Amino acid sequence: MLGLSQRLACRIVGQHRSTQRHQPLQPDRDRAAREQLRRLSRAHPRWGYRRAHAQLRSQGWTLNRKAVQRLWREEGLRVPSQRRKRQRLGTSTCPADRLAAKHPDHVWALDYQFDQTQDGRRLKLLNVVDEHTREALAITVDRRIDADETVKVLDRLVVERGRPPRFIRMDNGPELTANTLRDWCRFTGAATSYIEPGSPWQNPYVESFGSRLRDELLAVEAFSGLLEAQVLVEDWRIEYNTVRPHSALGYLTPTDYAKAWTTNHPTLS
Repeated sequence: MLGLSQRLACRIVGQHRSTQRHQPLQPDRDRAAREQLRRLSRAHPRWGYRRAHAQLRSQGWTLNRKAVQRLWREEGLRVPSQRRKRQRLGTSTCPADRLAAKHPDHVWALDYQFDQTQDGRRLKLLNVVDEHTREALAITVDRRIDADETVKVLDRLVVERGRPPRFIRMDNGPELTANTLRDWCRFTGAATSYIEPGSPWQNPYVESFGSRLRDELLAVEAFSGLLEAQVLVEDWRIEYNTVRPHSALGYLTPTDYAKAWTTNHPTLS
């Protein structure tokens, strides 16, 4: 103002230059709002700033939405990304990629399929295949099939065939990792072979069977109701076992192959 430098002016009045350059700290007018937003974020980690703004308004705060958005960002309050849910996995007695069926009832493969009736209601199918003979041991059709129903099907097959399988191969669906099925395996002596999650190629026989069932029946028949679906699916299963030649069995039917194997290996049957 008087044409003096800051250095000379401070020397004349006896003032240190650092005090001249000091900028007074302004009080944070938003301090209380920031603290409240941090509390809301800790209590509700899945909330965003819009929901936090609505909560502040309900508590009597007068901040507008843009102010809340600014404070939310400055405080680094971000909605955390969703963590992947932990998947319940079954415990294998033998890894799926190292298990090959060597005789009838050595390995039974299980899998579920889905379809619907003409009214749009869901159908659930449980397929059980003997991996050695390629026999379709069971195709159970119902509106829902849980672990208890699955065990009932396996119990019926054990009675019909006179013995349980050595192994059952399956995926990690909730019905197949339930304690009900684990208890059944423990009581019958059947071991388990779970495939890796997302690896249907480790259960190839029942997957291939399911594709044949889909292609030859489910994709071409419109079921008017549950009973019709059960009858037609069972008719197809019997035909698959007794009439349809299987290329992997030298074009024998699964039933004929099973009879021939039993005749040629009487001590192992």
